[in-house]
Amino acid sequence: MKTFLLTIICSFCSIQMFYSQEEDGVVSLSIPVRNSLTYNRYTINPTFSFVREQNRYISVYNKREWVQFDDAPQTYLAGYYGRFAENIGAGVGVFQQDYGVLTTFGGLLNFAYNVRLKRDSNLTFGLNLGVYKSGINTGRVVTNFSDPSLEHVPSHLLLTVNPGINYGTKFLDFGASINNLILYNVQASELLNDDPRQTLQAHIMYTGYIYSGGFFDESKFSGLLRSEFGEEDTSISGIAMLTVPKGIWAQVGYNTVYGASAGLGLNITKQIAIEYNFEKALGDLTHFGPSHEITLAFKLNNNSYYDYSAEDEMSALINSDNKRVLASSKPRMDAETRAQLLAESSARREEVRERAKERAETRAQITAENRARIERQSEARLAAENKAKQEEQERAVANPTLVENAKSETIATTGSGENQPTETDESLDAQNKAKSESNVLTKRDAEAQAALAAQEKSKAEAKARADAQARLAAEAKAYNEAKERLAAETKAKADAEAKARAEAQARLAAEAKEAKEAQERLAAQTKAKEEAEAKLAAEAKARAEAQARLAAEAKAAKEAQERLAAQAKAKEEAEAKLAAEAKAKADAAAAKAKQGAEAQLALETKARLEAEQTAKLAAEEKAKQEAKAAQAAAMAESKAKQEAEALAKLEAENAALAEETEKEQEAVVNPTDALGISMKSLADMTEASKSTQDELLARFDAMVVSKNQDLKDLKEENDLREQGIFSAPKPFKSITEENNVLQAIRSDLDNMIDVNTERIKELEDLYAERIKVPTLKNDEVTLYYQKTIKTLKAEQARAIQTRTQLSTTLKGINEATEFERKRRIKRAAFNNEEDRYAQDRATLTRIKENTPLSPVPLKAEDFNFGEEQGNNIQIIKNVKNVESGYYVVVAVHNDAVSRDEFLTKAVAAGQSNIDFFYDVNTSRYFIYYKKLDSISAASEEMKTKGNQPYNGKMSIIKIEN
Repeated sequence: MKTFLLTIICSFCSIQMFYSQEEDGVVSLSIPVRNSLTYNRYTINPTFSFVREQNRYISVYNKREWVQFDDAPQTYLAGYYGRFAENIGAGVGVFQQDYGVLTTFGGLLNFAYNVRLKRDSNLTFGLNLGVYKSGINTGRVVTNFSDPSLEHVPSHLLLTVNPGINYGTKFLDFGASINNLILYNVQASELLNDDPRQTLQAHIMYTGYIYSGGFFDESKFSGLLRSEFGEEDTSISGIAMLTVPKGIWAQVGYNTVYGASAGLGLNITKQIAIEYNFEKALGDLTHFGPSHEITLAFKLNNNSYYDYSAEDEMSALINSDNKRVLASSKPRMDAETRAQLLAESSARREEVRERAKERAETRAQITAENRARIERQSEARLAAENKAKQEEQERAVANPTLVENAKSETIATTGSGENQPTETDESLDAQNKAKSESNVLTKRDAEAQAALAAQEKSKAEAKARADAQARLAAEAKAYNEAKERLAAETKAKADAEAKARAEAQARLAAEAKEAKEAQERLAAQTKAKEEAEAKLAAEAKARAEAQARLAAEAKAAKEAQERLAAQAKAKEEAEAKLAAEAKAKADAAAAKAKQGAEAQLALETKARLEAEQTAKLAAEEKAKQEAKAAQAAAMAESKAKQEAEALAKLEAENAALAEETEKEQEAVVNPTDALGISMKSLADMTEASKSTQDELLARFDAMVVSKNQDLKDLKEENDLREQGIFSAPKPFKSITEENNVLQAIRSDLDNMIDVNTERIKELEDLYAERIKVPTLKNDEVTLYYQKTIKTLKAEQARAIQTRTQLSTTLKGINEATEFERKRRIKRAAFNNEEDRYAQDRATLTRIKENTPLSPVPLKAEDFNFGEEQGNNIQIIKNVKNVESGYYVVVAVHNDAVSRDEFLTKAVAAGQSNIDFFYDVNTSRYFIYYKKLDSISAASEEMKTKGNQPYNGKMSIIKIEN
């Protein structure tokens, strides 16, 4: 025990501290996985993906911190990690962290490599590489104005490197890691040297077993003591975990910064497990509330047994077998004997693995040698058989010559000798026979070589003949291709000439058609000119009416000026401004009338020039047509006759087509079948009701435009009153009567749309019944109503869309009008902003001077905090009489009575610095007692707010003027 404590003290004393400074807008990597010794340990130290691991895991992790607040910090982490080889551990994870308006999203890569020093001595190196993006989530920022600056808030792509090391013995592990050793900003292309989250972390971990018998027999005990040293603070934490073979584990821990924690895990099956941890903040962070984290994991078992940190198999809630894996059926033994047996068993397993590996290599080598020997023997046997067959064939061919030579040589050898052979003669005969056989073999080899040469020569000749034939075939093919190309070119030329003649004829016909169309265009332009003249007359009349209205408005403005002249001297400046505006309107009207006249003159000039140009083009076209007609008259009589016949035929076809079209129109207008008559009647009713529907839509649109104009006038009046300018009163308008008319129009429009929709549906049903009749499926009536139904449906859809858009617009106008009315009502109590501000200041001074301290302590339940603000930062712009900055707001009220009640109780509770400001855009009072210059100072104030009764609903408000 003394040695253990001495080791801890030495390890902590050898750690150096890193000092850094916060970088604005950049969030350092800090994943809050600190309370689990079972899953995601590689985020604590990068070597832990290998140390005391045997399998691989897929896990999903979620932690929600400080749940007492809305939008509390949350972390999501999904990872795949664990032991991948005898000396390698690795992992990959994806995470997202939400801290109020800040969001961080990225990935984490982990790698660990182990070096085995001795049997129970391991040195592991690890590295975590993080790539993530951090920035403000504009969707979480609440402001009463659209702030364009939020769209340009930069986000940062960051790269961080976290190395680590661990030295492990049989039961102990010592290690250290550096968090955010390298933090690189990719956008800025720079290293961040001053990082407050750059810390040095050291740990000592113990892993052992309990042999006590009973339920806890062979349970594993794990303990981790960890310290983190940084520039701003130093934290020390400890975790103790007990794992029972039944598939249950529990742990407790304490952190000097984040407080106490407790957790429980359970194996649902042997591969699926769930773990829950609870963390309770202590000290200054007590009011933040507890934190919860939950992990769901899936274990991937390894088929291989890895040395160092063998995995302890456990039971599960849902278990396919009832075996106790760790519990032994042998008699109990003491811990020392059991450890010795385990070590011997491990050594034996290692030896067995080495022998099995050697045997596998030997078997592979022997198999390879046998395979090679069999292949060589097969090749040799095949070569021998082929050679034997060849020799046998050659011997059969050369056999007669061999016999004759052998006989002649025998006679020559024994010709003049004795009749009886001797031993010398026999040896000579054998020698001669061998010699003759050798000569035969030599001759046979020469003949074979000659035959082979002849074969090669015949092959070469055959190849030469084949090449010559191929060349002849290629030349013949080229000749045929040239011949075909010549024929194709001749044909193409003839076709081109025929096409040119046809195109010339088509051009003549097209030119004739263009001449006719030019005449039609000229007539249409003449008609358009007449319509334009009528339109100009109508515009002149409208301008005269507009001038009359302007004169009436000028007269009304003059009368208003005369009435305003009788008011007090303080309003003289406003009257002068109104007179200037009236004059500007009159000048603008005169200028507009002048511009209209000039534009009209320009239009008339342009029309005259266009008419002259049209006449010129018509003359040129006519001359061109006459020239072409003369050229056409010069063509052959046969061609003229053919064209006349073709024209007569075309006219006949047109006449027949016109007659057929007239019959079709007659059939559509006056159908003979019952379904057709019903469809025509229903279509006519739909067209009639559609006209009524369009008229109601036009009236609805006009009412929306009128409402919008009323809103603009009301807003302009309120804005002028804020500036101290009082405009002339608008003519009286009955809002109730206007709303009744509008409601009646909307009701009639909805009913008409429903009626038309139903009629179109009935028309579709009739059409569906008619196409079922084979003789009527494709007749002119069916085809006509097919197009009619499509047109009616499209127009009905547009009408419904227009109604919806107008209703949405009207809703927005009503809401804005109600807001402007409230502004006018609330401003009626004050002559201007200065009077209201003076009254507010006087009220606050009166409350502070006349309110005594409460004799009994007040509670949070005694205060009415008004509207809930949440934890997000709100931005308010253009607040008068208040400086820009960050305000710690404790209450928000809509009326002065509730405001004064809260102020009185806050002063009674001892807060003498209580104050408030008024936002005219939202008509709300914001009560505060402290103003700060930075968001970091405001956040620090939120953390240290204490337990004052009026601080229960604190929030941060930023004012931008």
